Amino acid sequence: MSQFMALALAIVCVGLTAIAQLLLKMGMSSQAIQRAMESSTASVYWLALASPLIWAGMVCFAASAGLWLLVLGKLDVSMAYPLTALGLVATTLAGIFLLGEIASVAKLIGIALILAGVLVLAAGR
Repeated sequence: MSQFMALALAIVCVGLTAIAQLLLKMGMSSQAIQRAMESSTASVYWLALASPLIWAGMVCFAASAGLWLLVLGKLDVSMAYPLTALGLVATTLAGIFLLGEIASVAKLIGIALILAGVLVLAAGR
């Protein structure tokens, strides 16, 4: 596997992790789980285990972790790990655009700082 392919695979891993976060959020936002959380019952766990969205999120996490092993086998960890910060950017933007979360100035500044940090790290290699 070339270094370019390893970088592309790292981006896929970041995407899978962001998708996993969205699926888990959507699963935990179901009315049944929200009602169970308000009453502080152990049924939350059983409802979560029965949720296809939560299972899909966990599968995405597992796939990302498995593929990440290939990335680490090819790239220096000092190059690969900063790319995981892009997951914060992707997840925040997805929350804003897909889940209707608020795009505050603080979030946008944070995204800009993360992107700047990743670029600085990439330029310093």
